[in-house]
Amino acid sequence: MPRVRTGPLTGLIFHCAVLGVLSGTVGLGTAGWLIGLASGIVTYLALGYALQRSGAEVFGAANWVTMTRAGLAGGVAALTADSFTRPVSIPTLCVLAAVALALDALDGHLARRTGTVTAVGAKFDMETDAWLILVLSAYVAEVVGPWVLVIGAMRYVIGVATWLVPWLRGPIPPSYWRKVVAAMQGVTLAVAASGLLPAAVTTTVVAISLLFLVESFGSEVLWRWRQQSLTVAVSS
Repeated sequence: MPRVRTGPLTGLIFHCAVLGVLSGTVGLGTAGWLIGLASGIVTYLALGYALQRSGAEVFGAANWVTMTRAGLAGGVAALTADSFTRPVSIPTLCVLAAVALALDALDGHLARRTGTVTAVGAKFDMETDAWLILVLSAYVAEVVGPWVLVIGAMRYVIGVATWLVPWLRGPIPPSYWRKVVAAMQGVTLAVAASGLLPAAVTTTVVAISLLFLVESFGSEVLWRWRQQSLTVAVSS
């Protein structure tokens, strides 16, 4: 139990350490500190509450990896917040994002291999992904246009819709394609943020990535609607 209780606190300390390193190297302004700290505090509170509510007794290795990713995402969020008021180190932002995206392939594998797959861990992983994609889309929107924010907001819009519409809730069959599309968003946005591609190519690539995301979420909603219609038909 002590490891479970100290896990979120360690994550908050790591968040602060990432911000401290950024401040001492590439520099971090007031906006960056505020957003970075807010990211760490929200993660600490939400994860602590979820672990306590679930009665978890072990803070598995996969959660430590996700915690690292969350701290790196907090650094990306801090640099993105600063980018609205001053120039920031694009290489640093991209390195943080790239490492966080690369580690995304590790936490799930670790959880399955060590037999520590939990609903809290899966949710933590998903929300960390969503937060990283949101802040990356906010950064890329400065270059490509505000429409890119649709990529970052999609997960949260679906979350609100799920809360409002009961038949959108519940598990769905696993899909490798959905995982590919989700990973595509982060990679595409990180490449777009790097500025390595010509502006026209960047816009095209991000737009294609958005279309795939819309198709993925649309297919999920359609599947749920068909299941709801089937349930209503059977009950009638």
